[in-house]
Amino acid sequence: MSIEIFNALSAGDTTKVRALLQNGVDCNTRNDEGATLLMLAAGSGNLEMVKMLIESGAEVDAKDTQGWTALMKAMYNNEEDRGYPDVVGALIKAGADVETQIAYGVRPLMLAAAYGQAAVVDLLLAAGADVRATNEGGRTALMMVKDKDYVEVINQLHEAELDLGDDLACGSRTPPGVNVVTFLKNPDH
Repeated sequence: MSIEIFNALSAGDTTKVRALLQNGVDCNTRNDEGATLLMLAAGSGNLEMVKMLIESGAEVDAKDTQGWTALMKAMYNNEEDRGYPDVVGALIKAGADVETQIAYGVRPLMLAAAYGQAAVVDLLLAAGADVRATNEGGRTALMMVKDKDYVEVINQLHEAELDLGDDLACGSRTPPGVNVVTFLKNPDH
């Protein structure tokens, strides 16, 4: 029966998934990689399925074998080259931990920044994600994104640090030997 629910989920058939859950399939069923139904729905951006699984009691902060949660899976889909802010918002509303960590101390804000997902960064910051948090290498999300060309995300994180009165904003925590250019929005626009 679990293969049937994974097939229905993959097809985006919310009605079939709901019927299978009502007939006794566990909403926290996992595949071979340890991904739950909620993780798979979040990773494919299926908001309707995500909401239905949450309502059915799916564990929002369950982790797969790599330590990833549904929230992290919703950050970015490589195949579609995008994240799913609506799904991220639903998961946050359901109580997803915005500070959970995977390998090397990487947090959701760091992932969203690294993928250049400005709308997701906004949601995480609004939910209280710690803009000053560092990974095991001592790097913040802002420091990580400065290696990329995601100007909007750089501005968001920089402004969030400034809003905290961070006298270390603007990259003064940048490792020795690294030059950083900070882009700021004109406050008149």
